[in-house]
Amino acid sequence: MRRAKKIEVNDIPDFKIKLLKWAQSYSEVTWLDSNECSQAYSNFDAVLAVDAFTSLKTGFDQAFDQLHDYHLKTSDWIFGYLSYDLKNNLEDLESSNFDGLRFPELFFFQPKKLFFFKNGTVTIQYLNCVFKEMDNDLRQIKNTATSTFNGIKHNALKIKPRLSQQHYIDLIQKLKSHIQRGDIYEANFCQEFYANGEIDPLLTFERLQDLSLPPFAVFFKNKSNFLLSASPERYLKKEGNLLISQPIKGTAARSSNATEDLNLKNNLLADPKERSENVMIVDLVRNDLSRIAKKGSVIVEELHAIYSFKQVHHLISTIKAELRPEISAVDAICASYPMGSMTGAPKISAMKIIENLECSKRGLYSGSVGYFTPDGNFDFNVVIRSILYNAKTSYVSLSVGSAITAKSVPEKEYEECLIKAKALIEVLEN
Repeated sequence: MRRAKKIEVNDIPDFKIKLLKWAQSYSEVTWLDSNECSQAYSNFDAVLAVDAFTSLKTGFDQAFDQLHDYHLKTSDWIFGYLSYDLKNNLEDLESSNFDGLRFPELFFFQPKKLFFFKNGTVTIQYLNCVFKEMDNDLRQIKNTATSTFNGIKHNALKIKPRLSQQHYIDLIQKLKSHIQRGDIYEANFCQEFYANGEIDPLLTFERLQDLSLPPFAVFFKNKSNFLLSASPERYLKKEGNLLISQPIKGTAARSSNATEDLNLKNNLLADPKERSENVMIVDLVRNDLSRIAKKGSVIVEELHAIYSFKQVHHLISTIKAELRPEISAVDAICASYPMGSMTGAPKISAMKIIENLECSKRGLYSGSVGYFTPDGNFDFNVVIRSILYNAKTSYVSLSVGSAITAKSVPEKEYEECLIKAKALIEVLEN
């Protein structure tokens, strides 16, 4: 059982910094922040979950069954992630590419301490076993310094591509040959950039936030495994029987010149290739959701609407469906996982082909981070625009991808990847 307390906070940005710094003493941390972006379907402005009372860590084998049982057993809030390679639990697929990070395929924990932000109010929930610590914790948070972090300096960190530009172009040509043969008609192809060295995870996350201010930001820690995410994309949300998916397909860089920025935005919205990519993924999501939705309830609320973020413009669509009452929360995820925006269509064929062509295991990249509520609701992002770090092995990784269709120009797809990686590389190379 949990006990709760509400506090009014005058300076939310200051309190967030103090709270996240205070949280670093715990082995398990999940920080989800909307960065004050206007999100029609968000329940909270930010959430912090720390200190595992119980946890679940698995490989891909029977992972979703174990997650279902774990959620039922706890009957509580659980926070964690689903790796992309859980696809192998759902279909006859495999993952054999190089893995420099070696994270578990799935990790969730039941936090002892929770902080929910909404409209200037912070609701704190502690398990009964630690409730007596709340007042002391609040004093510690209040007294935490907000000055510049004195962390590990990583000025010499040099990010290297796993693929050369020419190798990337050659692989895209091979992928296009599959499209021309009719094996698939779209696939999301990803490439990794990496470095060996130490970073300060919290300082790196703060720098990333300053550059991006995304609506689905994540700071995640499981002992020595870190995710620092500036994701702009929601994968799937369940609220009662309502399901909401908001895939992104279509990207353009932003400009500091207002006129040029408007032209970039309008050109993206008018680009037939980008709109076609978005429609393909919308159709894929509609098909996934129709497997678990009440008949006739799947609707497209927004089709390739344009959203502007600090670094890029995106085309985002919103698909809604009414979940059939006999379908569990975890089964609702299974029906559409991995998300269509990170795979391709037809989904299974696309996943087989990109596994054969990509050179790195995706792992948590293009997976999902989020939470389940005690009553079976959930909200999960898409892990993109993210830095992954194994502090134990000093391995730093970031991956980016783009949707490949018959009309794709390999050189332009490579440029799109560099646009998406720009903020991440800037943060890491200082």
